[in-house]
Amino acid sequence: MRYRMNFYRKYLCFSLVVLMFASCNSWLDVEPKSQVKDKDLYSSESGFKEALAGVYSIMTQEYLYGKELTFGMLGVLAQEWDYEPSEYADDKLYKYESTKPEIRIDSIWCGLYNAIANANKLLEEIDAKQSKFTGVNYEVIKGEALALRAYLHFDLLRVFGASYAEKPDKMAIPYVTAYTSDVFPQKTVAEVIGKVLEDLTTASEYLKNDPMYTGKVVTETDDNGYLLNRQVHLNYYAVKGLMARVYLYKKDYTNAARCASEVVESGKFEWVEQANLTNENMADVSFSSEHLFALNVVTLGNRVEKYFSGSSSFFAMDEATLLDYYGSAQDYRYLYQFKTGTGLNSTLRYPRKYDQLEGDGTTAWSVRYRNKMPLIRLSEMYYILAECRHYTSGDALGALNEVRRHRGVADLGESDVADFGATLLSEFRKEVVGEGQLFFYYKRVNAESMKRTDADMVGMGLYKLPLPKAELQNPGWVSNK
Repeated sequence: MRYRMNFYRKYLCFSLVVLMFASCNSWLDVEPKSQVKDKDLYSSESGFKEALAGVYSIMTQEYLYGKELTFGMLGVLAQEWDYEPSEYADDKLYKYESTKPEIRIDSIWCGLYNAIANANKLLEEIDAKQSKFTGVNYEVIKGEALALRAYLHFDLLRVFGASYAEKPDKMAIPYVTAYTSDVFPQKTVAEVIGKVLEDLTTASEYLKNDPMYTGKVVTETDDNGYLLNRQVHLNYYAVKGLMARVYLYKKDYTNAARCASEVVESGKFEWVEQANLTNENMADVSFSSEHLFALNVVTLGNRVEKYFSGSSSFFAMDEATLLDYYGSAQDYRYLYQFKTGTGLNSTLRYPRKYDQLEGDGTTAWSVRYRNKMPLIRLSEMYYILAECRHYTSGDALGALNEVRRHRGVADLGESDVADFGATLLSEFRKEVVGEGQLFFYYKRVNAESMKRTDADMVGMGLYKLPLPKAELQNPGWVSNK
């Protein structure tokens, strides 16, 4: 099967530009700042660090996780918002062939494969340069690059492929493992998941050198603090959390529970305390201590000002919607992760989890709380455990109530989980407002419809965003619909 992939040729060229940028002064900041020649980039350990930072930087862009794959297009498709910018009118009605949704869809496709191309370029170069690395940096950087390749492909599958519940042998996307425009075949849903798990399994072995796993104390004086702040990298436990997510997608409850349990039992991630939420200047509104993996979006404050305020481009909910979500006005998420509009917008509630608060000026506070776009949370591991146990041992309440106890709300009882699917959906969506995961949840369970819309999601194939038209010109390619 020939694989021409028109966009891929374009972003192969673009990716060379992106990975030439680097964050030289601080490894905690993934915003690219300096340009070097490609031939020099991989001549030193610092060049590999810069190349890896470049992959994360691509992911922070608005056309990817900086908006569209979190609170933007995916939030609109999941019917999370009562109000969204007018440019999303066709998205909300699933008119994917309209001009604006089509541009967004093409940008998501191209952007994710662009990031994959950068990861593949790094992986292509790293083994021959192993002698240039100090400490465990070779193992950690290679492990992260493999994990990123898997993460990005899995989200491409979740956006463009059929759900595993719908049809695991349906053709979906290519799994690209080389920095090249050569032939790569379109693979089935099951084949892509197999490749994702293969990369993640290998990555997890390399990342057993991760300080997050080994417990080694790293300071700013150690290699310029490169291995600090591992929650904004695909660290060992983030990889295990992602594996739990992937195994659940294919209904492998045994392995999903095994991976989720390893994360939970590690004790590496702490539940946010209410005391850390009440100070208006220093509140941990994104619950950052619970992030297994988050992106460090250095322009997040600007996006909050643009999209979560009274501007003309805002995303917001009515108060009634918010109470329907949370049920209790005492829920920490209701109390601390939303704000009330002002003036003409005083009846609206805006997400606050991405707000950039003033803080107390200390480095520790700034690093931990600021600029965080969460992609995998501790609470998701408990929801995975609850679902796995429900379909195996039947004991789901313990995991669900563990989350509720750390959100300031009462435990559920046996009668509350009589309709387990409805209960899990209700609990899950409270956690992930504006994070893109609700749409993926509906798709994973192949729900015929979603709350707040009567669209026939399964019958009309609306969970599968159409492949870019140019890609369907590739010989042998078939529609994902």
